[in-house]
Amino acid sequence: MREHPSLDIVSSDGSELAGKKIVLCITGSVAAYKAIELARLLMRHGGDVTCVASKAATDLIKPSYFKWATGNEVITKLTGDLEHIRVADYKQSDMIVVYPCTANTLGKLANGIDDTPISTVLSVGFGSKIPIVVSLAMHQSMYENPAVVKNIEFLKSKVWFISPQFVEGKAKAAEPEQVLDFVLKKYGASSILQGKKVLITAGPTMEYIDPVRVITNQSSGRTGVLLARELVLSGAKVTFVYGPGAEPAPKGVKVVRVKTSAEMRDAVRREMRQRFDIVVLAAAVSDYTVESPGKTKIKSNSDRIILKLKKVPKIINEVKKIQKDVFLVGFKAETDVSQEKLISLSRKKLVESHADMIIANDIGKRYRKNPNQNNVIIVDSKKESISGWKDKEKIARFVCRDIESRFRRSS
Repeated sequence: MREHPSLDIVSSDGSELAGKKIVLCITGSVAAYKAIELARLLMRHGGDVTCVASKAATDLIKPSYFKWATGNEVITKLTGDLEHIRVADYKQSDMIVVYPCTANTLGKLANGIDDTPISTVLSVGFGSKIPIVVSLAMHQSMYENPAVVKNIEFLKSKVWFISPQFVEGKAKAAEPEQVLDFVLKKYGASSILQGKKVLITAGPTMEYIDPVRVITNQSSGRTGVLLARELVLSGAKVTFVYGPGAEPAPKGVKVVRVKTSAEMRDAVRREMRQRFDIVVLAAAVSDYTVESPGKTKIKSNSDRIILKLKKVPKIINEVKKIQKDVFLVGFKAETDVSQEKLISLSRKKLVESHADMIIANDIGKRYRKNPNQNNVIIVDSKKESISGWKDKEKIARFVCRDIESRFRRSS
């Protein structure tokens, strides 16, 4: 009998999960449609995926779609076949992934309630010590509900959480690629970054004109935040020196808050008294600061004021002087230049700073039309890698993998 046609994709992208049985629990979040993509990604790396879908999930997506995606029967109810024992008893599966996970399912897992197929599978899997990965999805107000916070706190040492993305008042489920990366790093290819100490800067800086007014730039800090999160997921121990960015700092990092370029420089120098394996300078640090800021608020009755600016020392030029063997990653931003020019300018910065790689991007007209996307070029002394235009989440994963690859070669 011919195998299900969907199994043709198994191990097409890698064999890290070959022989691994993965139970994918899909709850009633609107993000349920992304579970199909996650199932396929896990299969492409060798995983054997069985879906367990809640009633709310099947109201959104028909079970036949999950069977089409995985080639396996979908569990939507428990019968005399004891489906929960078959997939979640001792050593019956290698991992249970709850994607997406609602506050309701989280609460049942935390409190031993098993009144649905998913909660029963989780109850059995929890008891039989099958590793459980939880990717939460809900409105931010629900995520901050004290009862939900209590459930997360209880479970965080017992299951693996993949942090949601906080967007538009919602704690959105992580992207399928991010969940795949997490699973691969836990049960597939071991990360070269596991346990490595990484210092990363992110966000803008502000330079005071007087105690009230500042000069700054439009950096939100999003790229640095997403990259720091990817580094944490890769197992790195991350120190995050963060300017006044609009994005919340990622979980799992040591956060060092700064405002001005001088504070950021001092923080980097201070933190580098301890040994780091990698330093990533993703912050949009001001190039100039006010020479003589006013000690009191400048009166607003003048038609014009004249500010004298002075050059700010480049932090990247000092890093190798502090730790000569650290793997140094810099960023280079230009506006509306050719790709050849951007690569040329990046290589010049590479030489001047003694960096190991430079991540370059053009923040000109196309970027300003959609700041949620970017296109980066990563250069070292020998070659360059180009990401193509992608969402910043995918850019962060691309950059993290490139850092890992080049760091491995340098080691």
